[in-house]
Amino acid sequence: MTLCIVEDNTSLLQNLQAILRDEPDIRVTACFTSAEDALDKSPNWSEIDLLLVDLDLPGLSGIELIRHVRPFNPNLNILVYTVHEDRANVVEAIRAGACGYLLKGSASRDLLAALREIHAGGAPMSPRIARYVLTQLHQSETPAVQKTYELTQRETEILRLLEHGYSYKEIAGRLNVSAHTIHAHIKNTYQKLQASGRAEAIRIGRVRGVL
Repeated sequence: MTLCIVEDNTSLLQNLQAILRDEPDIRVTACFTSAEDALDKSPNWSEIDLLLVDLDLPGLSGIELIRHVRPFNPNLNILVYTVHEDRANVVEAIRAGACGYLLKGSASRDLLAALREIHAGGAPMSPRIARYVLTQLHQSETPAVQKTYELTQRETEILRLLEHGYSYKEIAGRLNVSAHTIHAHIKNTYQKLQASGRAEAIRIGRVRGVL
């Protein structure tokens, strides 16, 4: 299988490359430290079998990267590899198109097994994530129909800055990302909260416990 890795921790990225180097059935064809690099210097996504992606990336998040690359290859297998196990990130990643969800700290053998499982058509998940998904199914509320107002960690952070009166440009400066990226986050936030603007988004965020 051909594999693309997007991970901003360079030390971890090197460790992943070392782990995968001697695996005869896995060929790492591209590595990037940001979603922007993965998109700007993107490989031919139609020729990539699997994307291993962190969620907490600088600039565009891993979830946003998933949304961007999915149309280029609907058959792309996407395995999230992250420290985040909160409901909002799990739901958003699955809704964006992730096929598996593995928590960092998993043993190397579990990572290799997950890569092979997802390539074979499976949906590998860390036990805690699988338990959460099953709990949601038991409650008759699958990830695909979760409440639309659940925000990602970055969206919540930006909404809080909006609440404190910061402008788009000021928020971009504080988070060291482009104003375009902030605009995309805010647009997603307004859609999820079904808000028409800043004031309404802040009001709904407070009522629903987001802020």
